[in-house]
Amino acid sequence: MLPKKYQGLNRHLMTKRSATGLGLFTKERIKKGEFIIEYTGTILNAKEANKKGGKYLFETSKNRFIDGTTRSNTARYINHSCAPNCEIDIIRGHVCVFSKRTIEPGEELFYDYEKEYFDEHIKPFGCKCTKCVSKNLK
Repeated sequence: MLPKKYQGLNRHLMTKRSATGLGLFTKERIKKGEFIIEYTGTILNAKEANKKGGKYLFETSKNRFIDGTTRSNTARYINHSCAPNCEIDIIRGHVCVFSKRTIEPGEELFYDYEKEYFDEHIKPFGCKCTKCVSKNLK
């Protein structure tokens, strides 16, 4: 069960177009270290996850995955960045998103998708995060 201090917390977030498709943006100021949202979905074991595949599988342990494909999983719209403003913490099997720094209203939320996902789904097409795009313009 998600710790009580995070249950029922409703951030003012919105999904809208971003540089890489749809993204999740905050409508409020979020202080450094604060809980933002939980990544939710159907729980799968490793066999089910391998059979299903897809971009929205989140591994929480060796044999437990969350399939966040459903659109009701608002956290699925958080995009990758090599310079993220959010980070993931797995708490009792729950994928929790926290702010790495203070995030101002109107900012898009990003976390680092990590090496395995990055190598499989992002690297072949080139990273389009702000850090990499600006680096490539120089």
